[in-house]
Amino acid sequence: MVTAMKRIITLTVSAILLTGCADKQQYEAAILEEMNKEADIKDYKIAPEYMAKCVFEKTSLKMPGLVPFDPERLQAFRNYTKMLTLAKSADPKKTLDELRTDFGSPKAFAEAHANYTESLVECYTTVISESEEELKEKADEEKAAAEAKESEAKSSEAK
Repeated sequence: MVTAMKRIITLTVSAILLTGCADKQQYEAAILEEMNKEADIKDYKIAPEYMAKCVFEKTSLKMPGLVPFDPERLQAFRNYTKMLTLAKSADPKKTLDELRTDFGSPKAFAEAHANYTESLVECYTTVISESEEELKEKADEEKAAAEAKESEAKSSEAK
């Protein structure tokens, strides 16, 4: 009896985890698809995968649910995926109405959209700042190398 109960619990947990992984992966894939469409990603030469990971992490922080496999979090992943793929919908108006219901209210849907947009902007800021720092470090290294070369040339002239 105990063994049968353990099997049922194990199967149930496994099913939840597999479903949760699929929902999470679909959301990540939807974000990556959006990042591949973003002109700024191409203009700033940002890796779409890096940006997608950042946006996923930032949006996840403000999603409902305490842990990644919380049923509320899993539903949020599904809802956000649906939100990002709205343009692909056969009937966008119907899907938009469904999203308002799925999120619980038009206000909650607007907050989710704002969460995504704010996360995207935060990630742009972070990624661009990181790349500017890398460029500055590279420029500083090149300047130091040029100064060292100039100093070396002056010391060889003095001899």
